[in-house]
Amino acid sequence: MSDNDRVPRPIPADLRPRLPSPLTEVDDARFARHGVRLLLKRDDLIHPDLIGNKWRKLAPNLEAAHGRALVTFGGAYSNHLRATAAAGRLLGVPTLGIVRGQELAERPLNASLARCTADGMRLHFVDRSTYRKKNDPEVLAALLDATGATDAYVVPEGGSNALAVRGCTDLGRELRGHAEVVALACGTGGTLAGLAAGLAPDQRALGVCVLKGGFLEADVRALQQAAFGGPRGTWQVNDRFHFGGYARVPAELASFADDFERRHGLPVEHLYVAKMLYALVVLTGEGAFPPGTTVAAVVTGAPFGDAQSSTSR
Repeated sequence: MSDNDRVPRPIPADLRPRLPSPLTEVDDARFARHGVRLLLKRDDLIHPDLIGNKWRKLAPNLEAAHGRALVTFGGAYSNHLRATAAAGRLLGVPTLGIVRGQELAERPLNASLARCTADGMRLHFVDRSTYRKKNDPEVLAALLDATGATDAYVVPEGGSNALAVRGCTDLGRELRGHAEVVALACGTGGTLAGLAAGLAPDQRALGVCVLKGGFLEADVRALQQAAFGGPRGTWQVNDRFHFGGYARVPAELASFADDFERRHGLPVEHLYVAKMLYALVVLTGEGAFPPGTTVAAVVTGAPFGDAQSSTSR
């Protein structure tokens, strides 16, 4: 049966999002003293299980899956794995998570992976060399065959593909007319690619990379090419604030996140959101935003269990 012959399943009421997400202003002297106004785009309030950009990226893929089992990829603290597992539970479809790190199979599950299994996701651990080659058609086919998932719908790591990018353009549209600069944390670049495409011509998107490696700009360009046939919007990537790489949360960053929560009552997710907010404080202090600039910070996630305590990994 082809995808065109499949009948889409209706989205259940408890999977529907709260859109548009709230946009609130915060009073923070670290911005005000430089004449910069800070807004928080609360995408963390879209849905209790598919938080923030996870809803925006997964929703079009869930529709395209037409009720098939879902296969996706992630690391030990992957927000995307948890969101996919929750979507499978809510839709009543099987999910399989291919997890980076064969050694994790011999350890007790952390809170993030335990949540995945509680939501019905089957986990398959692979060594890091195989994981790096997961997009190779032969490697992917072997993984699907080994896990009995040959007819499943494959969602890429982080949920970032052309469908997801187009799904994230609504985020940009919701922010038109509200800020000159829109900032968000980036892992795979899908949300940034779509956000930039949805913004007005006089706005720009700033992606704060949470991984080191310097590859994200090329990935965003490739995603926009796949989604739109070419570049869209004005955007840039800043890779100064990864704090050593993904899931690295040194004491300085954890302290900053705790302080931001005390100041503004916002529980700050450490692996992505804290790095983005920290970057904005530093960049504002360096004069990166002229006086009179309004910056909207997209809150793409919420704290979860021991994913918050992955200090200095």
